[in-house]
Amino acid sequence: MFSTNYFTSILLIAFFFYSSNLISQRRVKESAKTEVSAPLKTTPKLIVGIVVDQMRYDYLTRFWNHFGTGGFKRLVNEGFNCKNNHFNYSPTSTGPGHASVYTGTTPSTHGIIGNNWYDKEIDEPVYCASDDSYATVGAISNAGNMSPHRLTVTTITDQLRLHTQMKGKVVAIALKDRGAVLPGGHTANAAYWFLGGGEGKWISSTYYMENLPRWVLDYNSSKVVEKYKKPWNTIEDITSYKESGPDNNNYEGLFTGESTPVFPHDLPGLWDNNSKYDLLKVTPFGNSITTDFVIEALKGEQLGTDSITDFLAISFSSTDYVGHWFGVNSKEIQDTYIRLDRDLERILKYLDTKVGAGEYTVFLTADHGAINVPAYLKDQKIPAGYINRAEIQSELGEFIKYKYGSVGLIKNYSNNQLFLDHKIIQNLDLNPKEVQEALASELLSYQVFERVYTAYQMQNNEYTTGIPYIIQNGYNMKRSGDIFMVPKPGIIDYSKTGSTHGSAQIYDTHTPLIFYGKGIKPGSTALRTEIPDIAPTIATLLGIAFPNGTTGKPIAQILE
Repeated sequence: MFSTNYFTSILLIAFFFYSSNLISQRRVKESAKTEVSAPLKTTPKLIVGIVVDQMRYDYLTRFWNHFGTGGFKRLVNEGFNCKNNHFNYSPTSTGPGHASVYTGTTPSTHGIIGNNWYDKEIDEPVYCASDDSYATVGAISNAGNMSPHRLTVTTITDQLRLHTQMKGKVVAIALKDRGAVLPGGHTANAAYWFLGGGEGKWISSTYYMENLPRWVLDYNSSKVVEKYKKPWNTIEDITSYKESGPDNNNYEGLFTGESTPVFPHDLPGLWDNNSKYDLLKVTPFGNSITTDFVIEALKGEQLGTDSITDFLAISFSSTDYVGHWFGVNSKEIQDTYIRLDRDLERILKYLDTKVGAGEYTVFLTADHGAINVPAYLKDQKIPAGYINRAEIQSELGEFIKYKYGSVGLIKNYSNNQLFLDHKIIQNLDLNPKEVQEALASELLSYQVFERVYTAYQMQNNEYTTGIPYIIQNGYNMKRSGDIFMVPKPGIIDYSKTGSTHGSAQIYDTHTPLIFYGKGIKPGSTALRTEIPDIAPTIATLLGIAFPNGTTGKPIAQILE
């Protein structure tokens, strides 16, 4: 006879297996529902990539109360704001910045190690976008002798072109040539940049086209840029600009012909002595000129008007020019961002009408940040200062002469890197590693430097955090130098007026990153994101291949 307990146990076991089977079936069904409801890809009609040159993250918060509802606030309130976004490499400058945003990787992989750098193979300095194989389109000048040939990997714009069998259009626009050429990638339909001086018009390169399209010719001939040849005064009452320093101070540059750096700046009166149309670049009017041309491009190229996704890459360059000239704490920089907010609103409103609200996706970021003027910081009793490059070169030269009996060991000093002459090192029967270490040790003894690294360290160690991680991500084996100098925080190699950038310090790496529009989940995060994450995030959104050098990761929390 079986006991009651025996039958009870059998029933319990049967019930357990039955319940487990029901749960398993429900999970399978729920999983199937999830797979069906989760979109394989998002298909906006247009991706708009916006890079604001030299934009620190805190400009968003600092000038917030002066922004309208349709520009920065619209992007932040209705989009996804990455509050802790950083460049994960140095040098933090325009060429590497734009390349990293669009390739999803760092200079160690994409090869754009600076705006300019010493090319070890040809033994001369090179510019990141220059290419004498091509000629200027739209002017008699060498300003259009440009191409992306020094970019060694694909961009997100290239991948869109490849994915759509070259049917998706890519157009890139910036005042600066490098701000258009590098985002456009290798396969852009067009890239346009602004020729200043006495010209005041948009040009391109034979890399993209033989002749300017009719809409560009019409725009240039209209002379619409002439309306910006006017005095630059603040767009709001200057007394309300409480988020910036005094208008008249010793930390700002002067236009030729000015005695004080104050509003209003008489652009017509300053015109001839300040390179004419180039003067507009150093004002917020340069961003407005860019906005005007962007809207004409949307019309002329019919971007975002069919079911195949197009890509419009925009870079606002005047923010960088103004920051360099007047500094990050100036009334001029505040006015520039208040005006840029209105230009962003113009673009978004036009996109709503032309492409359709909810039918496009935008990301906005920067190519680097910037430091507050060290002279100002010093006056506030904050540690800061300037590098005397001539003094360093003299002292280092004396050290080399004393130690090695030669003065020709250094071939180039740029981007806080030293390039050594390896032929001389070999002829002197010296060990390259030991020479690097000796010079690094000497440089570390100089007061302006916080750290010094060697190429040997970059090649043989794997850094995962901190400054060495940032330096290593900027180190390219074939293109970078032998010794890397990291100035102390607050110390720069620049003039005593205006702000600059380029370092591995946080004021140069912390920049905004906002996603907005179709396929983007509204919200924000304080988790760290990095610039190379942008391209794979957009690729994941579109369901296309990552750029072929990608080292970043998709930011999963922003995607619906």
